[in-house]
This record gives sequence, structure tokens and C-alpha cells, in this order.
Amino acid sequence: MTTDSNAAGSARTKQLQHFTALDDADRERLFFRVPEPIGMDAPPELLSVALGATLYIPASRERLAELILRQRRSGSTSMVIDLEDAIADGDVDAAITNLTNALDELAAGRKAAPLLFVRVRRPAQIDELLGRLGGGVDNLAGFVLPKFTGVDGDDYLNRIHAAQAQVGRVLYAMPIIESTSVLHLETRTAALESIRQVLDKHRSKILAVRIGGTDMCGALGIRRDPDLTIYDVHPVAEVISAIVNVLGRADGTGYTITGPVWEYYNTHDRMFRPLLRHTPFEEIDAVRFRTHLVSRDLDGLLRELVLDRANGLQGKTVIHPSHVNVVHAMSAVPHEEYDDAVAVLGVDDTGGVLASAYRNKMNERRPHRNWAIKTLIRSQAFGVLQPDIGVVDLLTAVVVR
Repeated sequence: MTTDSNAAGSARTKQLQHFTALDDADRERLFFRVPEPIGMDAPPELLSVALGATLYIPASRERLAELILRQRRSGSTSMVIDLEDAIADGDVDAAITNLTNALDELAAGRKAAPLLFVRVRRPAQIDELLGRLGGGVDNLAGFVLPKFTGVDGDDYLNRIHAAQAQVGRVLYAMPIIESTSVLHLETRTAALESIRQVLDKHRSKILAVRIGGTDMCGALGIRRDPDLTIYDVHPVAEVISAIVNVLGRADGTGYTITGPVWEYYNTHDRMFRPLLRHTPFEEIDAVRFRTHLVSRDLDGLLRELVLDRANGLQGKTVIHPSHVNVVHAMSAVPHEEYDDAVAVLGVDDTGGVLASAYRNKMNERRPHRNWAIKTLIRSQAFGVLQPDIGVVDLLTAVVVR
């Protein structure tokens, strides 16, 4: 591996910004506050939220550098190049070669790439990858750590610490919680506490905590239907609740926790009628737009995104490019939420309540303060919609082409 001060400086100034494919007229029409450019040097609590939809791509894909740039132009701002589940055991070495060549090609071309993370199989693979990378290390934002537990967590994170010293800048870690020790009820509390202790020792390196919903379902012999969200799978929904309770607290000890993957993307026969609510899709040209969503099997994804946020999760793991702009559109902050958040934070911390300017709710200063802080962070990354613009307007602009 080779690096220099120019490479390190370039990595620190890498930026992501959402909805750049919209033209100026659409951005002005849709946004009261446009999404801000977010750099690698942004505070982790902002950068982690700005990840949005993190697209997974197998490291074995042909013309990988070209694919990464094409997905970037389509709206993907963070990607994980996968060396784990997506790669057969006998193909790992060839996949690493393909990955390192792609990162070096991106560095040589000097075109704007998304934030790129690598999901490794085991701790030692971090050292191997760093040893084989040339200038492409400049395009490496960090590592995704599968089946993360309190047993192997220190090994992963100590190796990332050493890698940071080599490249002269931060390399972030995103552990995936998906092990049976967290899934199984009798070991869950101890396993999560062990993970929390490891993460706290390495807090500055932890960008976000990811949830491996598919692996946990698999351990129980479950695969959810596209008409069901992960929250309808109660054994796994209970694990998500426990992860948020232990690792997602808003008292300064928590971490950003991302939503598990939505694995469906092809239209097929359905057992039930689509469950997407008719509102807010009764707005502009809603019948056409709703039909479009159903035909692309996105109604379940939309429902799950709403429930992700209600359960304290930010962003989502995605495995198909068609999901990226949907996740990002659903992350934009409605003007009403923004107005309420500003009102809550614009007063002293002495408690009390105040009526929403929308005259439909009471905003309580102390209970709603942490929600307001998170809402304003999300508004920096994904923007604030105009008062007369609803989610359907933005979804129509970014999804329907």
C-alpha cells in the first residue's frame, strides 16, 4: 500500500450530497432547505445519517469501477463492496483482486465516487486488503464487520486502528449485529452489553451500527413475504427493539443504527392486496404513481421505512439500485416536522409545552428535544420540503423517470 499527504487530504474532503440529479427548478420547487454537502470530516452523527441507502455490491462484479460510478450518478452516495456472503469461498482471492483494481482505477480516474466501504469476512482480511491496495486506498471510507460480537470485536477494531495509522486518516467501522448470541433470548442481554463495551472503547471509529435482519431470520428458518415488514416478524422485531434500547440511546452514549435490508425487487404474484396506505398518495397524480410503486414491488419497502424511523433507525441497507432513491426521498424532512423541531429547540430548557404552528399537536420541550435534534440533523443531509410539498411529490420526482 502507498499513500501520501495529497491522498489523505483528498479522502478527508470527499463529499456526498443527495438529490443532485434534480435540476435547479425542481430543487427550488421541492425544497424549503436543500440538502447540504456532507464531507468525510463531518461529525459522525451527521455523516452516519447522511449515508442514507447503503447499496451492497459483490466484489466479484465485472467492470466494478464503472458500475460504482454509474450507481453514483443514479443517486447512490454510499456503497459496501461485499467480500462476505456475496462471494463463494473459492472466489475470495479473485474478488479481492477485482476490488483492489477497481479502487485503484477510481483513484487514477479522479472521478467523484461515493463513500465506499468493504465488508470483510474476518479480521485478518483488513490487513490483507490494505497490503494489496495502491492509490485506491484514497477511496476507502472504512470497513463493514459481519457477525460482530463482543468476542471478536476488539480484533476487528484494533486492526482498523492500525490501518488508520498507515493511511493517516480516519477509517470508519460499521459492525453488523446478526449473530445468534443476540438473536437468542437467553444470551441477548449479555451479548449486547458485551458489544456495547467493545464499541465504547473504540467510539471514534464507529460510524453506525447495522442490523443483519436476513441472517437472523435465516437462523429461525423464516423468510418474510413481500407483503410483510421485518416488524411483522416478531422474533426479529424484538431483537431490533433490544438493539435500539442498548445501543441507540439519545443520552450521548448511543450510535446511529441503520435499518435492515429489504430484499425484494422483482414483481411477482401477491397473496394479499398491496398494503400501502392511500394517503398521502391521493395527492398529485397519485393513482398513476401508486400503480407505479406497486408494479415495482416497492409498497412494502415504503411501509418498512416508515416503521424503521418509528423504531429509531436511520437509513437502510439496500441490495438493488431501485431502492436507493426511495429511501432517500423518504428521508427528506417534511416542513411540518422541521417547523416543530425548530420551535422545540428555539426555547430554553425549562420545560413546558407550546402549540405547533400547524395547530394540530402540542410540542413538549423536554420530551421532544432529542427527536428535534435528530430531525435537524436529518434535514442537513436530506433537506426540508416546501410547506406545500408532500412525500409523493418528491418520490414522483426522484423515482418516476
